[in-house]
Amino acid sequence: MKRLTECLSERLAEAFEKAGFDPEYGRVRASDRPDLCDYQCNGAMAAAKKYRKPPFEIAEAVAGTFAGQEGLPFDIQVVRPGFINLRVTGEFLADYVKNAAAAPDFGIPKAGKPEKIIVDYGGPNVAKPLHVGHLRAAVIGESIKRILRAAGHDVLGDVHLGDWGLQMGLIITEIRHRSPELPYFQADGGDAAFPDEAPFTISELEEIYPCASAKSKEDEAYREEALEATHRLQSGDRGYRALWEKILEVSVADLKKNYERLDVHFDLWKSESDVQPYIPDMIEKMKADGVARLDQGALVVDVSEPDDRKEVPPCIVLKSDGASLYSTTDLATILEREKLFAPDRIVYVVDKRQSLHFIQVFRAARKAGIAGKDTGLIHVGFGTMNGRDGKPFKTRDGGVMRLESLLNEITEEMTVKIRDNRNVREDDAERTAEMVALSAVKYGDLSNQASKDYVFDTEKFTSFEGNTGPYILYTIVRIKSILEKADPSDLEGEAGALILPPSGEEEKALLMDLAGFGAAVEDAAAELAPHRLCAYIFQTANDFNRFYHETKILGEEDGTRRRSYLSLLKAALGVMERCIDLLGFSAPEHM
Repeated sequence: MKRLTECLSERLAEAFEKAGFDPEYGRVRASDRPDLCDYQCNGAMAAAKKYRKPPFEIAEAVAGTFAGQEGLPFDIQVVRPGFINLRVTGEFLADYVKNAAAAPDFGIPKAGKPEKIIVDYGGPNVAKPLHVGHLRAAVIGESIKRILRAAGHDVLGDVHLGDWGLQMGLIITEIRHRSPELPYFQADGGDAAFPDEAPFTISELEEIYPCASAKSKEDEAYREEALEATHRLQSGDRGYRALWEKILEVSVADLKKNYERLDVHFDLWKSESDVQPYIPDMIEKMKADGVARLDQGALVVDVSEPDDRKEVPPCIVLKSDGASLYSTTDLATILEREKLFAPDRIVYVVDKRQSLHFIQVFRAARKAGIAGKDTGLIHVGFGTMNGRDGKPFKTRDGGVMRLESLLNEITEEMTVKIRDNRNVREDDAERTAEMVALSAVKYGDLSNQASKDYVFDTEKFTSFEGNTGPYILYTIVRIKSILEKADPSDLEGEAGALILPPSGEEEKALLMDLAGFGAAVEDAAAELAPHRLCAYIFQTANDFNRFYHETKILGEEDGTRRRSYLSLLKAALGVMERCIDLLGFSAPEHM
C-alpha cells in the first residue's frame, strides 16, 4: 500500500506539472510545524532558482490548479515566502485508515525488489553462560530480522557460535585434568563408541572454562597443553572431536532455552567450526592472487584506502605460527554464505567497539573477491548497556551479570506489581509478569538508538508510565478491556470496517498515527533502526490515551459514531500488537 505522503505527493506533482513546472518539485513530507499543518511541500522554494520566479508566485500557481475541485484529500494554503501547507481532510484520512486496515499486514509497503538478507546477531561462545553483554545483539538483531521480513525481504537469522580455537582446547584440557579416565582421552580407543551421555552438566561446563582460562595465565605448561589440545582437536583427533561434540550439544541446548525465554529465534545455528574446511583453499587463493602478503611471518591483506581519515592496519589472516584468527573465520563465513545462500546483504549486529575489525574484514573480502561485488556488508554497531553509575552493567557484587539473572530480577519485580493489581487472577500473575518483564527489557533497549550507550534503569524501565514497555502494554490491554466491555453487536465487521471522519483533534491525531504505521515500518527497515518503531508506538499510545480520556467511547449515544469508535480501536489494537511483535514481545490479556 502506498504511504500517505506518496499519495499526496502524486497530487502535488500533477499540480506542479499542470502549472508548468517540473513534477519532481511536488514532493510532500511531514510538517515541521504540526500545529500549522499536517504536511508541507517546499518544492516552490527549490524551483524558484530554476524558473527565475519568486517562490510565492510558483506556490500560488500550483495551489491555483486545485481551484473548484471537489473531494480533495487536503485543504491547501500558501504561506510566504513560498511554502505549501496541507491539512488532510477527515474523509480522506478515515478512508485511508479503512483501506490500510483491510490490506494485508495493515498496508506495510513491501520491497519492490525483495532481497536475500542474512542477519548475524548472536555470537555467543559455547560453554559460557549468556550475560547481559549478549542482550543487545539478541534483542536488536531479532527486531531487525522481523522488521526486514515485514518489509518483504527473505531473511535468515544466524547465531554464529564461537566454538573453535583455544577456548575449546582449554576446556578439553581442564576436563582431562579432572577426569583422565574418560574414554575420550584413551589413545587405544580404536573404533569403540563413546558414551551417549555428556560427562558434565551445563553448570559444570560453565565453571570449567573460567577455571581453565585462569590457570593458563599462571601456568605456562598448562597453556602449552591447552594449545596442544586445540591442535589435536582441529587435526581431527577422534576422542577430542567426540568430546567437543558433547560440549557443543550441552551448550547449544542451554543457549536455545535462554534465547527461547527472550523470544529470540535463529534460523541458522552455524558456528566457526562449520567454515574450517573453507579456510585452506581460501588462503591459497589469496596468496596466488597476490591479495595477501607476508609481514614478519604473518599473512596479511592491505586494506587501507587513500581517503581514510584514520589509519586502517592490514587485516591479519594468519598469525606467524599459522594459527587463524576471528578475521580468518569471518572471511571464511562470508565465503560460505555466498556459496550456500548468495545473499544480497549480510548484516552484522555486533558491539560498535568491533568497528575496525569489520572495516578490515569487509575490505579484505572485497579485495579477495570473497564477497560478491554487489553483496552489501553492513555492521550495525551497538553501544554498551550500563548501570546507573555509567559503567557496564554488573551484579551488586561487581561481577558480570548473567542474562538469566537479569530476567529473573525484572520478572520478580513485575510479579509484585502485577499481583497488586486485582484485575489479574493469581494463576495468571506469573505468566503476565514474564510478558511485561520481557517488554521492559526489550523496549528499554530498543527505544535507544543502537549505536548509543544507555543506562539500564530497572526502576524506570519497569514503570507503567512514560516511554516504557509496560506503558505500551498497559495501553494495549486498555484497548482490549474496552472492546471486551462493548456490546457484541457494536463490534461486527473487521477492524476499520466502519471509521467515520474524526469528530475531534484527539481522534484525528490517532487516525494520523495509524495512517503512518506502514511508513514507520518501511523507514525502520531502510535504516535498520528499531528505535524508530519504538518512537512510533510511543506516540500512538500517547495519542490513544488522550483520545480515550477525552471521548466517551462506550457511552456515546449515537450508535453509528460509537461503532466507528470501536472500529477505530480494533484497528489501533491490530497496529499496536503488530508493532510490538516486530519489536519482539507480546501483550497479555489483562494487567
